[in-house]
Amino acid sequence: MNKTIFITGAGSGLGKGTALGLAAKGHKVIAPVETAPQVTSLRESAASAGVELTTFKMDIKNPQDLAQMLEYDFDIFVANAAVNEGGALGEVPMANFRELFEVNVFQTLETAQIAARQFVEKGQGKIIFLSSMAGIMSTPYVGPYTATKHAIEAIAKTLRKEMAEFGVQVATINPGAFATGFNDRSAEAKWKWFDEKIHFTRPEDMKEMEKGLEDQFDPQDMIDKMVEIIPQDSHKFRTAYPEETEQQMKDEEAKHWELEI
Repeated sequence: MNKTIFITGAGSGLGKGTALGLAAKGHKVIAPVETAPQVTSLRESAASAGVELTTFKMDIKNPQDLAQMLEYDFDIFVANAAVNEGGALGEVPMANFRELFEVNVFQTLETAQIAARQFVEKGQGKIIFLSSMAGIMSTPYVGPYTATKHAIEAIAKTLRKEMAEFGVQVATINPGAFATGFNDRSAEAKWKWFDEKIHFTRPEDMKEMEKGLEDQFDPQDMIDKMVEIIPQDSHKFRTAYPEETEQQMKDEEAKHWELEI
Protein backbone atom coordinates (compact mmCIF):
# COMPACT_ATOMS: atom_id res chain seq x y z
CA MET A 1 0.00 0.00 0.00
CA ASN A 2 1.43 3.37 -1.01
CA LYS A 3 2.11 5.91 1.73
CA THR A 4 2.48 9.66 2.01
CA ILE A 5 5.98 10.26 3.35
CA PHE A 6 7.44 13.54 4.58
CA ILE A 7 11.26 13.54 4.60
CA THR A 8 13.33 16.54 5.69
CA GLY A 9 16.77 17.41 4.38
CA ALA A 10 16.03 15.95 0.96
CA GLY A 11 18.33 18.31 -0.92
CA SER A 12 21.36 16.04 -0.98
CA GLY A 13 22.89 12.72 -0.03
CA LEU A 14 20.85 9.87 1.39
CA GLY A 15 17.80 12.08 1.87
CA LYS A 16 17.66 13.10 -1.77
CA GLY A 17 18.24 9.58 -3.04
CA THR A 18 15.63 8.16 -0.70
CA ALA A 19 13.03 10.77 -1.65
CA LEU A 20 13.50 9.95 -5.33
CA GLY A 21 13.53 6.21 -4.62
CA LEU A 22 10.32 6.31 -2.61
CA ALA A 23 8.63 8.37 -5.35
CA ALA A 24 9.75 5.82 -7.92
CA LYS A 25 7.99 3.13 -5.87
CA GLY A 26 4.73 5.05 -6.15
CA HIS A 27 4.66 6.71 -2.74
CA LYS A 28 3.56 10.32 -2.40
CA VAL A 29 6.71 12.09 -1.23
CA ILE A 30 6.92 15.49 0.42
CA ALA A 31 10.60 16.40 0.30
CA PRO A 32 11.55 19.82 1.68
CA VAL A 33 15.13 21.04 1.35
CA GLU A 34 17.23 23.60 3.19
CA THR A 35 17.88 26.16 0.43
CA ALA A 36 16.11 27.55 -2.64
CA PRO A 37 18.76 26.28 -5.10
CA GLN A 38 18.22 22.77 -3.76
CA VAL A 39 14.53 23.07 -4.70
CA THR A 40 15.53 23.58 -8.33
CA SER A 41 18.07 20.77 -8.19
CA LEU A 42 15.64 18.26 -6.68
CA ARG A 43 12.92 19.15 -9.18
CA GLU A 44 15.37 18.62 -12.03
CA SER A 45 16.47 15.29 -10.58
CA ALA A 46 12.85 14.18 -10.20
CA ALA A 47 12.10 15.16 -13.80
CA SER A 48 15.17 13.26 -15.01
CA ALA A 49 14.08 10.19 -13.05
CA GLY A 50 10.54 10.47 -14.34
CA VAL A 51 9.01 10.75 -10.87
CA GLU A 52 6.79 13.25 -9.10
CA LEU A 53 7.31 14.65 -5.63
CA THR A 54 6.59 17.84 -3.71
CA THR A 55 9.55 19.97 -2.73
CA PHE A 56 9.99 23.41 -1.24
CA LYS A 57 12.44 25.35 0.91
CA MET A 58 12.17 24.43 4.59
CA ASP A 59 15.15 25.33 6.72
CA ILE A 60 14.19 23.62 9.97
CA LYS A 61 15.79 26.46 11.97
CA ASN A 62 13.43 29.00 10.37
CA PRO A 63 10.05 29.24 12.18
CA GLN A 64 8.24 30.51 9.07
CA ASP A 65 9.65 27.64 7.02
CA LEU A 66 8.82 25.12 9.70
CA ALA A 67 5.18 26.22 9.82
CA GLN A 68 4.77 24.74 6.33
CA MET A 69 4.66 21.27 7.88
CA LEU A 70 1.17 22.09 9.13
CA GLU A 71 -0.07 22.35 5.54
CA TYR A 72 0.51 18.68 4.77
CA ASP A 73 -1.08 15.41 5.78
CA PHE A 74 1.25 12.42 5.80
CA ASP A 75 1.54 8.86 7.11
CA ILE A 76 5.26 8.72 7.86
CA PHE A 77 7.66 11.42 9.00
CA VAL A 78 11.40 10.97 8.41
CA ALA A 79 13.60 13.37 10.39
CA ASN A 80 16.59 13.31 8.09
CA ALA A 81 17.90 16.91 8.06
CA ALA A 82 21.27 17.23 9.79
CA VAL A 83 24.64 18.96 9.74
CA ASN A 84 28.04 17.53 10.53
CA GLU A 85 31.33 18.89 11.81
CA GLY A 86 34.33 17.18 13.33
CA GLY A 87 36.99 18.22 15.78
CA ALA A 88 38.39 17.27 19.17
CA LEU A 89 35.79 17.62 21.92
CA GLY A 90 38.38 19.11 24.24
CA GLU A 91 38.86 22.05 21.90
CA VAL A 92 35.92 22.43 19.51
CA PRO A 93 34.54 26.00 19.61
CA MET A 94 31.33 25.93 21.63
CA ALA A 95 29.51 28.01 19.00
CA ASN A 96 30.16 25.21 16.50
CA PHE A 97 29.07 22.57 19.01
CA ARG A 98 25.86 24.44 19.81
CA GLU A 99 25.04 24.80 16.10
CA LEU A 100 25.15 21.03 15.65
CA PHE A 101 22.81 20.53 18.60
CA GLU A 102 20.50 23.27 17.34
CA VAL A 103 19.96 21.49 14.02
CA ASN A 104 20.49 17.83 14.82
CA VAL A 105 18.73 17.72 18.19
CA PHE A 106 16.58 20.73 19.11
CA GLN A 107 15.09 21.51 15.70
CA THR A 108 14.91 17.85 14.76
CA LEU A 109 12.84 17.21 17.85
CA GLU A 110 10.64 20.19 17.03
CA THR A 111 9.85 18.77 13.60
CA ALA A 112 9.06 15.43 15.23
CA GLN A 113 6.73 17.16 17.69
CA ILE A 114 4.79 18.71 14.82
CA ALA A 115 4.45 15.29 13.21
CA ALA A 116 3.54 13.71 16.55
CA ARG A 117 0.60 16.07 17.07
CA GLN A 118 -0.77 15.23 13.65
CA PHE A 119 -0.36 11.51 14.21
CA VAL A 120 -2.01 11.60 17.64
CA GLU A 121 -5.05 13.30 16.11
CA LYS A 122 -5.25 10.54 13.49
CA GLY A 123 -4.47 7.74 15.94
CA GLN A 124 -1.66 6.40 13.78
CA GLY A 125 1.60 7.31 12.09
CA LYS A 126 5.31 6.65 12.18
CA ILE A 127 8.29 8.85 13.04
CA ILE A 128 11.71 7.73 11.84
CA PHE A 129 14.85 9.47 13.05
CA LEU A 130 17.87 9.29 10.79
CA SER A 131 20.48 8.47 13.40
CA SER A 132 23.86 6.99 12.54
CA MET A 133 26.37 4.40 13.57
CA ALA A 134 27.64 7.41 15.53
CA GLY A 135 24.49 7.18 17.65
CA ILE A 136 26.03 4.15 19.33
CA MET A 137 29.74 4.26 18.50
CA SER A 138 32.37 6.87 19.29
CA THR A 139 35.27 7.84 17.07
CA PRO A 140 37.99 10.35 17.95
CA TYR A 141 37.54 13.78 16.34
CA VAL A 142 33.94 13.03 15.34
CA GLY A 143 32.66 13.82 18.83
CA PRO A 144 30.46 16.85 18.09
CA TYR A 145 28.33 14.94 15.59
CA THR A 146 28.44 11.76 17.67
CA ALA A 147 27.08 13.60 20.69
CA THR A 148 24.06 14.81 18.71
CA LYS A 149 23.29 11.34 17.40
CA HIS A 150 23.61 9.82 20.88
CA ALA A 151 20.99 12.38 21.91
CA ILE A 152 18.75 11.34 19.02
CA GLU A 153 18.98 7.72 20.15
CA ALA A 154 17.77 8.72 23.63
CA ILE A 155 14.99 10.84 22.14
CA ALA A 156 13.83 8.04 19.86
CA LYS A 157 13.86 5.37 22.57
CA THR A 158 11.93 7.56 24.99
CA LEU A 159 9.47 8.87 22.41
CA ARG A 160 8.70 5.32 21.29
CA LYS A 161 7.46 4.48 24.78
CA GLU A 162 5.52 7.74 25.13
CA MET A 163 3.79 7.53 21.74
CA ALA A 164 2.83 3.86 21.79
CA GLU A 165 -0.51 4.47 23.55
CA PHE A 166 -1.49 6.85 20.73
CA GLY A 167 -0.83 4.31 17.99
CA VAL A 168 2.30 6.12 16.80
CA GLN A 169 5.41 4.13 15.91
CA VAL A 170 8.94 5.48 16.42
CA ALA A 171 12.15 4.05 14.96
CA THR A 172 15.69 4.90 13.94
CA ILE A 173 17.77 4.20 10.86
CA ASN A 174 21.50 4.05 11.50
CA PRO A 175 23.67 4.22 8.38
CA GLY A 176 27.32 3.33 8.40
CA ALA A 177 29.90 5.43 6.55
CA PHE A 178 28.56 6.10 3.05
CA ALA A 179 30.32 8.18 0.43
CA THR A 180 27.79 11.00 0.01
CA GLY A 181 30.33 13.73 0.80
CA PHE A 182 28.64 14.40 4.16
CA ASN A 183 31.46 12.82 6.18
CA ASP A 184 34.17 14.36 4.03
CA ARG A 185 32.79 17.87 4.51
CA SER A 186 32.71 17.26 8.25
CA ALA A 187 36.36 16.27 8.26
CA GLU A 188 37.28 19.39 6.31
CA ALA A 189 35.28 21.76 8.53
CA LYS A 190 37.48 21.46 11.60
CA TRP A 191 40.51 22.79 9.74
CA LYS A 192 38.77 26.16 9.43
CA TRP A 193 39.20 26.85 13.13
CA PHE A 194 42.00 24.52 14.18
CA ASP A 195 45.37 26.20 14.72
CA GLU A 196 48.24 24.05 15.90
CA LYS A 197 49.88 27.14 17.41
CA ILE A 198 46.95 27.42 19.81
CA HIS A 199 45.39 23.97 20.11
CA PHE A 200 46.91 20.97 21.86
CA THR A 201 45.38 18.24 19.65
CA ARG A 202 47.99 16.83 17.29
CA PRO A 203 47.02 17.49 13.66
CA GLU A 204 48.71 14.28 12.55
CA ASP A 205 46.33 12.29 14.78
CA MET A 206 43.30 13.92 13.19
CA LYS A 207 44.68 13.35 9.70
CA GLU A 208 45.30 9.70 10.53
CA MET A 209 41.65 9.24 11.52
CA GLU A 210 40.55 10.87 8.26
CA LYS A 211 42.10 7.98 6.34
CA GLY A 212 39.03 5.95 7.31
CA LEU A 213 37.04 8.04 4.84
CA GLU A 214 38.93 6.48 1.98
CA ASP A 215 36.90 3.27 2.29
CA GLN A 216 33.26 4.35 2.50
CA PHE A 217 30.28 2.39 1.20
CA ASP A 218 28.26 3.01 -1.97
CA PRO A 219 25.36 5.33 -0.99
CA GLN A 220 22.93 3.57 -3.32
CA ASP A 221 23.00 0.51 -1.08
CA MET A 222 21.84 2.59 1.89
CA ILE A 223 19.26 4.42 -0.20
CA ASP A 224 17.82 1.07 -1.31
CA LYS A 225 17.63 -0.08 2.31
CA MET A 226 15.87 3.12 3.38
CA VAL A 227 13.39 2.87 0.51
CA GLU A 228 12.68 -0.70 1.63
CA ILE A 229 12.27 0.00 5.36
CA ILE A 230 10.54 3.39 5.57
CA PRO A 231 7.13 2.39 4.12
CA GLN A 232 6.86 -0.91 5.99
CA ASP A 233 4.10 -1.30 8.58
CA SER A 234 6.38 -3.33 10.83
CA HIS A 235 10.16 -3.52 11.19
CA LYS A 236 12.87 -3.35 13.83
CA PHE A 237 13.09 -0.28 16.05
CA ARG A 238 16.69 0.22 14.92
CA THR A 239 17.80 -0.53 11.37
CA ALA A 240 21.59 -0.42 11.16
CA TYR A 241 23.15 -0.99 7.76
CA PRO A 242 25.26 -2.57 6.37
CA GLU A 243 25.42 -5.71 8.52
CA GLU A 244 29.07 -5.19 9.37
CA THR A 245 28.20 -1.77 10.76
CA GLU A 246 25.42 -3.31 12.86
CA GLN A 247 27.92 -5.76 14.33
CA GLN A 248 30.42 -2.99 15.04
CA MET A 249 27.73 -1.09 16.91
CA LYS A 250 26.81 -4.12 19.00
CA ASP A 251 30.46 -4.84 19.80
CA GLU A 252 31.03 -1.23 20.83
CA GLU A 253 28.12 -1.27 23.27
CA ALA A 254 29.20 -4.57 24.79
CA LYS A 255 32.82 -3.45 25.17
CA HIS A 256 31.93 -0.51 27.40
CA TRP A 257 30.38 -2.74 30.04
CA GLU A 258 33.78 -4.31 30.67
CA LEU A 259 36.03 -1.35 29.87
CA GLU A 260 38.20 -0.08 32.72
CA ILE A 261 39.86 3.33 32.96
